Amino acid sequence: MAVILARGILRREFGGEVPDDAREVLLRAARTDLATPIGGTGLPPGTRLLKAYATSKGGARRIVFLLSTQDGDLFLLFYRGKNDRIGRNITIRNPEFKKQLLKHLDILRDDIETGNFDILTQETT
Repeated sequence: MAVILARGILRREFGGEVPDDAREVLLRAARTDLATPIGGTGLPPGTRLLKAYATSKGGARRIVFLLSTQDGDLFLLFYRGKNDRIGRNITIRNPEFKKQLLKHLDILRDDIETGNFDILTQETT
């Protein structure tokens, strides 16, 4: 299982680079056995959305991954604080989440097609 970070999403969620503390939080949260499946729209075939909860130095975080059911790879879609307009209500019934989800799925697809992504590992700097 890999944690894949599309650079377009990194710009939107972190301003471009993943801070060290956020990297640690993402790696801890990247556990499919602890994540909660959530509904989505416009998902690529063979994928599903997972919501994870994590604690960071900056407070509670809500993380949304797109899981590839074939190989178990996780693609980061959102890394939000629990009081963010998306983080406080991560559900497809939240119009803001749904709108941003569709945008992030487009960004992810484009970045994957062009090789504009990184794989998160413990050694990543």
